[in-house]
Order: sequence, then C-alpha cells, then structure tokens
Amino acid sequence: MVTTDRLLTVYEVAERLGTGVRFPRRLIEERRITFVKVGRHVRIPESAVEAFVGANTVEPIALRPTGLRRAA
Repeated sequence: MVTTDRLLTVYEVAERLGTGVRFPRRLIEERRITFVKVGRHVRIPESAVEAFVGANTVEPIALRPTGLRRAA
C-alpha cells in the first residue's frame, strides 16, 4: 500500500496537537495511533493524526430550554 501522506515526526505531531512530545510517544507506545518505522525512526502519517482527532472529537449536546426555574 503506497500513500502520498506526509510523514510527520513526533515533534511535529506534538506541535499540531498542541501537546508535549510525551503525548504522541504514549499514543505510539499504546498503539492508539498508526505509525511507520523508518529504520529506528518513528513517523506518523498526517491522515493518522487527522483520524485520531476526528475519532476523539466530542460534539456538543443541545440542551433543552429549562424555562424559568427558581432556586428554592
């Protein structure tokens, strides 16, 4: 399987996610994100980062109007 995805370093992924370097390293260690081994280097495809963010995005819920309630 050949992809045209750009392969990002752990530092680039951390910058995109707005986290420290330890977070993407933990994702790799726990196998929670797709990664590629290039020799002894680890690279993460851009699409894997986008998929991770999409899968962990929580949509807001629409609250029902509660009316005018007063505290007792």
